[in-house]
Amino acid sequence: MTGYQETLTDPSYHRQVVVQTAPHIGNTGVNGEDDESDRIWVAGYVVRDPATRASNWRATGGLRTELERQGVVGISGVDTRALTRHLRERGAMRVGVSSVDTDVQSLLERVRQQPEMAGADLSAEVSTPQPYVVQAEGEHRFTVAALDMGIKRNVPRRLAARGVTTHILPVHSTLEDLLAVGPDAIFFSPGPGDPATQDHPVALAQEVMRRRIPLFGICFGSQILGRALGFGTYKLGYGHRGINQPVMDRLTGKVEVTSHNHGFAVDAPLEQAQQTEFGRVEVSHVCLNDNVVEGLRCLDVPAFTVQYHPEAAAGPHDADYLFDRFTELVRQDA
Repeated sequence: MTGYQETLTDPSYHRQVVVQTAPHIGNTGVNGEDDESDRIWVAGYVVRDPATRASNWRATGGLRTELERQGVVGISGVDTRALTRHLRERGAMRVGVSSVDTDVQSLLERVRQQPEMAGADLSAEVSTPQPYVVQAEGEHRFTVAALDMGIKRNVPRRLAARGVTTHILPVHSTLEDLLAVGPDAIFFSPGPGDPATQDHPVALAQEVMRRRIPLFGICFGSQILGRALGFGTYKLGYGHRGINQPVMDRLTGKVEVTSHNHGFAVDAPLEQAQQTEFGRVEVSHVCLNDNVVEGLRCLDVPAFTVQYHPEAAAGPHDADYLFDRFTELVRQDA
């Protein structure tokens, strides 16, 4: 019933059409507080039964009105669970939704002409054009420079709750730009597109590790760090979506219920630590559904990643401890 507003405004969904499996969408309307960015990023929206009236004390408007205001096409009356089963059997695919071009063959041809996600360079399209700062809550403990490849607002919020001031910087920022804010650590954000296109952030991550500055990457940031360490990345046939993905933290043996939104993954061996230019690296988290790498931990430099979303809102909070792990890494390195 909730969480659709955060999904719609997540920059990681740029150029993607989202299908919601919950039958009723829009019950709680929309408000000015739950957006993860300053706009809706999805290219289209598919639901079964849109709520005809929002009912929530926090609502300032309705979902349909907001979609119309931002020019985002939607379609309802679709059996979205059957559609999801179709996608799960055949893999993610391109799609078109139109109320203008109603000729089936014409629309199908337009869909087929659209570029695939593999090879898509999208981070510059969603990154902030200008740096900005999210201040720590209460006592200031650390300063973090965050490379914005599609960051969600809840990332600096989770850091702020731990006394961290976060400087969010554009994706094209240099190492000198990051160091200019006097960071105690560096953060590489989530984002859309194919990590194989991101040579600049990869080189930047390598420079950060050479200087032994604490580094944490989430989702797209995890794939960037994976490449920086010498691993490959690949496109998943189906992708990981939704808020109930089981992931094991191999350090503790604990299984977390986690929120996912990624169509690419890091190709790293699960069995044992690998020797890289930056020392030993091990897979720290793994998805129990399909053994996809969900996190990396460097053993000789202060860097680690997770492929899923510990900052998810609305979503499970099982992985919120990772922000504590990050601040502890910074404290130990201070």
